[in-house]
Amino acid sequence: MSRTNFDQLLQAGCHFGHLKRKWNPAMAPYIYTERNGIHIIDLHKTVAKIDEAADALKQIAKSGKKILFVATKKQTKEVIAEKAASVGMPYVIERWPGGMLTNFPTIRKAVKKMTNIDRLMQDGTYANLSKRELLQITRQRAKLEKNLGSIADLTRLPSALFVVDVLKEQIAVREANRLGIPVFGIVDTNSDPNNIDFVIPANDDAKDSVEVILNACCAAIAEGIEERKVEKADEKAADAQAEGDAEEAKPKRAARKPRAKAADAPKAEEAAPAEEAAPAAEEAPAAE
Repeated sequence: MSRTNFDQLLQAGCHFGHLKRKWNPAMAPYIYTERNGIHIIDLHKTVAKIDEAADALKQIAKSGKKILFVATKKQTKEVIAEKAASVGMPYVIERWPGGMLTNFPTIRKAVKKMTNIDRLMQDGTYANLSKRELLQITRQRAKLEKNLGSIADLTRLPSALFVVDVLKEQIAVREANRLGIPVFGIVDTNSDPNNIDFVIPANDDAKDSVEVILNACCAAIAEGIEERKVEKADEKAADAQAEGDAEEAKPKRAARKPRAKAADAPKAEEAAPAEEAAPAAEEAPAAE
């Protein structure tokens, strides 16, 4: 069953492309027609592409890997932040920090610097600083939080990128392509889909259009995360049962009877004739 349908996408305005004079010829397979100088996107292909992308995102989430959402447009910032946070994925909604993927260790140092500032503020190290120095540190912390706060939990390179408007975020797409990271992108008629692994042809300017696509993709990610939890619980239960069966299968050793020592054997044989002789001696006087 499709995660979206034609009517949903039509109502959200996913079919509106850019002006005909701004189009990219590589998007021709996804364009249905042209009306009033504006290209109209084929929503039947959009529905199929959303399902394809959602299935791939579900498998990535099921394997426990991270997907980085990227959208720096004003109209899509809030939507991306809300949807990505709902499934526990990192996101970038401010300026894309150049070299974030190709120079990832440097970005991690900046994130650690933000963490160190928090720690030093809490333990009172900055208590003796002047107001000016403290203000500078506070501003630096706020700047780091604004640009990198949403990726603080990203300790390694993401396994995939989800990009809204691949033309605007072309630096992020290039870095992902260089590292071989798969890119999922909402691609409008003015963009080049050739560098995108999973193309979702749709309007990338309207908030409603982006939101309806993100709803389908994030629902698939949530399903993948839940399936991963269920599989882990089943594995733990299976391991516990296997250990219990192994304990029951172990043979129980029967209690051994103490063996008579060889030195005591002659004594036992001597005692037996003596006991037989005693009754005989008692019966003899009765016979007289």
